[in-house]
Amino acid sequence: MGFSFDLQATDGSARTGVINTPRGDIRTPAFMPVGTAATVKAMMPESVRETGADILLGNTYHLMLRPGAERMAALGGLHKFMNWPRPILTDSGGFQVMSLAGLRKLTEKGVTFKSHIDGSKHELTPERSMEIQALLGSDIVMCFDECPALPATDEEVARAMRLSMRWAERSKVAFGDRPGHALFGIMQGGVTQELREESAKALVEIGFDGYAVGGLAVGEGQEAMFGVLDYACDSLPKDQPRYLMGVGKPDDIVGAVKRGIDMMDCVLPSRSGRTGQVFTRYGQLNIKNARHMDDTRPLDEACSCPACRNYSRAYLHHLFRSQEILSSMLLTWHNLQYYQDIMNEMRGAIANGNFAQWEENFHAGCAQGDIDPL
Repeated sequence: MGFSFDLQATDGSARTGVINTPRGDIRTPAFMPVGTAATVKAMMPESVRETGADILLGNTYHLMLRPGAERMAALGGLHKFMNWPRPILTDSGGFQVMSLAGLRKLTEKGVTFKSHIDGSKHELTPERSMEIQALLGSDIVMCFDECPALPATDEEVARAMRLSMRWAERSKVAFGDRPGHALFGIMQGGVTQELREESAKALVEIGFDGYAVGGLAVGEGQEAMFGVLDYACDSLPKDQPRYLMGVGKPDDIVGAVKRGIDMMDCVLPSRSGRTGQVFTRYGQLNIKNARHMDDTRPLDEACSCPACRNYSRAYLHHLFRSQEILSSMLLTWHNLQYYQDIMNEMRGAIANGNFAQWEENFHAGCAQGDIDPL
């Protein structure tokens, strides 16, 4: 069985379908929890699957530094290493090199940089990124690209985009023929429509199994991001998956799906869980606030996660205030469950042709705010 995409229904620009892979199906629109260092923080893989996740994201930059790609391959690959037998997407490492690594030097060949962990020197090129991701054994591989932080000048964005397109071509050659594995190209171009369309044209000419919209959620704001998505998806093939990288807040995700995006990832639900920020159908709450101290109600009575089924706000408040590890575990589980519930509801709404009504209800619920204190 190879890699394929079955588009099953549309409602406006919103789409629902299934990405077929040898390791299992990915229902779209899909949210991918981020397992940066071969783990979704504070979660066991079985627990992540229980939330409804079909696919996880791993990080090339972090895994190449620790434990190392060659060591990972010797240990049986990323799936076996972290006990996740289902699909995994790995990013190329380009974004982390630009945002985390120290003393980096960018050339046509690639990037040399010093590790943020121990200062050791490394080189990452399109060819090495493809080699690392093959050693990890990921099912969906991302091209190596440069992602400049916004705001940036048009000249800088254009330079980075055109370099990324040359690197995309080299990534395709280095990826080679790997049946059952997919390679996605990454559209760049900042918030400039002409550059985005030039990037999309170049990627389609090279030919990929799916296409990502990169270089957003890097400081441009939601309005500008949605402005790009209003036209970006029209430049990409309709019969292949579209992936918006690094997004985002629940209303970002809903807006992206509305505009034709099929896949998303973000650290926000797990990171927020560890800091006491909780997402519910009535918006966001902070469990450390004193108003929850004597509240015997669940975080969200409609949620099926263990935090809501078995524990009160008062207990969760106590755990967080006491800096207990169980706080991170339960709140992360809840947030991931909330995100997957949103995805499941959107898939159903698109299939039934009532996405607009679902979206209206979603925003109305978030605007309502948290339930009144006792």
